[in-house]
Amino acid sequence: MPSASSTRSAFDTALLGVRGLILVVAAVLVLAFPRMAPDAFILSVGVVIASYAALAVGWNFVGGFTGYISLGHAAYSGLGGYGTALLIIDAGWNPWLALVGAAVAVALIAVPIGVASLRVRGASFVIVSISLVLILLLVSQSWSGLTGGSNGLRVPRPFADDVLRPEQHERFFYLNVALVVVALAVWWAIDRSRFGTGLKAIREDEDKAQALGVPTFAYKLAVFVISAFFTAMAGGLYALWFGSLDPIFQFSILIGSYMVLMSLLGGIRSLFGPVVGAVIVGYSLEYFKAQYGDTQFHLVALGLLLALVVLFMPDGVLPALGSLVDRLRPDRATSIREMTAAELLEHNRAIEKDSGTDGAAEDRETEEVVR
Repeated sequence: MPSASSTRSAFDTALLGVRGLILVVAAVLVLAFPRMAPDAFILSVGVVIASYAALAVGWNFVGGFTGYISLGHAAYSGLGGYGTALLIIDAGWNPWLALVGAAVAVALIAVPIGVASLRVRGASFVIVSISLVLILLLVSQSWSGLTGGSNGLRVPRPFADDVLRPEQHERFFYLNVALVVVALAVWWAIDRSRFGTGLKAIREDEDKAQALGVPTFAYKLAVFVISAFFTAMAGGLYALWFGSLDPIFQFSILIGSYMVLMSLLGGIRSLFGPVVGAVIVGYSLEYFKAQYGDTQFHLVALGLLLALVVLFMPDGVLPALGSLVDRLRPDRATSIREMTAAELLEHNRAIEKDSGTDGAAEDRETEEVVR
């Protein structure tokens, strides 16, 4: 009869294989999507969803690690878009150098913003983040000589004129996917580092983390700048793809709210949570827009969808699935009576080693029970 430990080991091995298979299948589907898309419209929807995923993963560096909820992250995506466009138009930079240069510039701008805003927490931080994006909206609308004002700004295409629109959709889809992969790799590396451990300590209890010697402010500022960089990269890619910038859309609180909702929906503390949330939110938005046109019903429908998820899966989709898998683990149903005598003795010796007490009496009691 197989022991409980061997059963658990087999279950964990099978679970690891299933996760690996899901990742492989998802990667194949993502890479094959442009070829599978029936028309240019569906392909453009894929670009929008990939762009949302890049924005959500960029936002999740702050929200997922520190627990600080920023509703104004559209400030950094908007600055990334305008910075990319202005470096191309006014400075004559190569579009791809402009994309990276604008993201670096936004990261540098985020340093003083972070120094000022990260001194407050909770609702105060949310208000500060909203104030920033509203200020940038007013500035971009008023400074028409630089930003084009309410008339918007045309962004030169990065590809040759003979590249058709469907081909541009395909290229930008892969570019956004590549950005998501890089951002996820950085998130994964931070999550398993000492830096990430300190950030998660801040998320759980910032005062206690500071008392234990964690440089909380420096850690928050560093991850804030990283978040601003990747969010600006996503905003710059969107500007190059869409070809036009409108301050009302670029510096919209609604865009910042989407980033938060996508991360919360998928699972704010999980690696792939923002990506899953982006797929759900992005597809839902485009579907509702196609069904109900220019009305605001798509916002109502999306709100109802999110309300249902919050009610039944408050931690997000991926954590809810993880909890379901944990309930199915064999060790959840295993009691001490199902252990063999040798396993019970080994269990007592482990307790003795951890506690530093004499486990001989417990061993004798175990042997008597077994007999």
